[in-house]
Amino acid sequence: MTGTDTDALLARVDALLGDPTATDPGLGDELARCDDPLLLCEAGLLLADVTADRVRRAAPRRTTPLRIAVAATFTADGVVPLLRTALLAAGLDSDIHLCPYDRLGDQLTDPASELTAFRPDITLCLQHSGALLPADWDPTDLDGVRATLLERAAATVRAAAAFAARTGSAVLLHTVPLPRPDRDTVIGYRSRAALGRIWRETNTLLLRAGEEHDGLYTADLEAALADTEGPARDERRYRHGRMAWTPHAELACAREASAFARAVTGLGRKVLVLDLDNTLWGGVVGDDGPTGIELGTLYPGDCYTDLQRRALALRRQGVLLAVCSKNDAGPVDEVLSGHPDMVLRPDDFVAVLADWQPKDTRIAALAEELALGLDAFAFADDSAFECGLVGGSLPQVDVVHLDGDPADHSSKVLDPARWAQLGTTTTDTERTALYRRRRDRHRFGAEHDSAEEYLTGLGIRVQVRPVDPYTLPRLVQLASRTNQFNMTGAAHGEAVTRRMADSADHAVLTVEVTDRFGAEGVVGGVWVDRGPDSWRVRNMVLSCRVLSRGVERAVLQHVTDLARAAGATLVEADFTPTGRNGPAARLYPEAGLARTDGDGARYRARLDALGTLTPDWIALTPKEALDHA
Repeated sequence: MTGTDTDALLARVDALLGDPTATDPGLGDELARCDDPLLLCEAGLLLADVTADRVRRAAPRRTTPLRIAVAATFTADGVVPLLRTALLAAGLDSDIHLCPYDRLGDQLTDPASELTAFRPDITLCLQHSGALLPADWDPTDLDGVRATLLERAAATVRAAAAFAARTGSAVLLHTVPLPRPDRDTVIGYRSRAALGRIWRETNTLLLRAGEEHDGLYTADLEAALADTEGPARDERRYRHGRMAWTPHAELACAREASAFARAVTGLGRKVLVLDLDNTLWGGVVGDDGPTGIELGTLYPGDCYTDLQRRALALRRQGVLLAVCSKNDAGPVDEVLSGHPDMVLRPDDFVAVLADWQPKDTRIAALAEELALGLDAFAFADDSAFECGLVGGSLPQVDVVHLDGDPADHSSKVLDPARWAQLGTTTTDTERTALYRRRRDRHRFGAEHDSAEEYLTGLGIRVQVRPVDPYTLPRLVQLASRTNQFNMTGAAHGEAVTRRMADSADHAVLTVEVTDRFGAEGVVGGVWVDRGPDSWRVRNMVLSCRVLSRGVERAVLQHVTDLARAAGATLVEADFTPTGRNGPAARLYPEAGLARTDGDGARYRARLDALGTLTPDWIALTPKEALDHA
């Protein structure tokens, strides 16, 4: 940024501080585009008490602050304000706690530590090379160095995994860059190669930990720093204040952590809407004809082919693809179905909207058909006009302007924070077909005069059963993404969910729905505390794909049936208003549960006082009994 740009951005920050009611809806986007870590650090310090709704074009999806702890083996004070600006840019309010310097191990393992008392939703475990590599390491004894590195890294993994299991916090480790002075200490080429291999073996151990332990994840910071300006460490900063990273490296870490926070909270985008002309191919099909567009292995056609490959990779991981193009349908169908250099084919898209209607109108209608919020959408187009139209009319949509050299188009679309998710499941690979069926249901509903006639015609079957190793990842993912029908707003992590599933005092159930159009897969879940006399529904979540069908009543019916069979006489259920879960608020009162006194919203009913809950148009088909019943 130039000095003028810097002054302008800070002036906008000052304006927010000077008036508590002021808003600057474009400031979040400016913070996301800025790559000056010193400016962002200053902004982060100033914006400590500013909420995300004051700097975003659209209202944030999460309404409660995210509790994030930073525990580091070095002085990490510079990471905190950078993390705050990255989270604000992502639409997340945060409460960030910095643990005492160089106390990572103690903070993770001591049940009475500040870290444990903070009860973080997310814990960032930051390590520098000095935490793994002894100060007196011997370059002639690399076998000994290897043993020490692996043992220290393994100790961190053990402590972090135990903390995640004990607290339910999502814990993020990272690969550790090896500073140049340590690399240059070894002067023999063979020995230097051996040190590199050993260091990568250590980082591989950290990466593998993110695959093998519930609640534990690993960011590949070493790889991210390959695209970062300058070295990972400034020797003067490190020697003077034990600041292990340069400001640019701190910014890279903060943005990796912000992307992780989006994944934990389920804020990753779910739909990529693509233009066609000069976006998925070069040229204008209406002018150049299907044979005249640019695709293939030669520049610039290879740029568009690469974008298609990247979009296909997103689709395979659960992102829905759609086309929204100002074009006649005939030539578009001809290219999508028959052009030999097309990577994407009609079956890869949940919808192909090729006509002359305004794009904002078409995207809004598609969101309604898919029953998804507009904040699940990203829109990529080469036209500044179309980007401005969609961005101005639908501020919830993430607009990607594909201007300039098409060689950069793929990297613009693949911003990791945009698509962040904790993992992919079988449901993700089938998502396009699932949502095509959703559009079919939407159209089927338009053919009926009443909602009950429509629902009866669907032939809905609901199956509730205990979670298993195959459905648990999908259930955890669903809990993190679900806002509208989430009874408490909580996102139960892997470790907590698995512990409850394995406990005789709890139950974790999954919900699957099938109708005349096919199976929806795992669309919901219930977390239950089981007592001898009373069962408590700790939380229930349902995908927006099945709302307004009465599925939640059938699920509650199944839970109460299980409670009766186990000898319980009471059922209790928690509900916490979040500002987004209004569709869930009516379930318990309408089912006959009464609100009780006390903190929070707790509902209760005698089981013998409850009538039939399952609607007439639903067949409840539970499978296995609970393992612990």
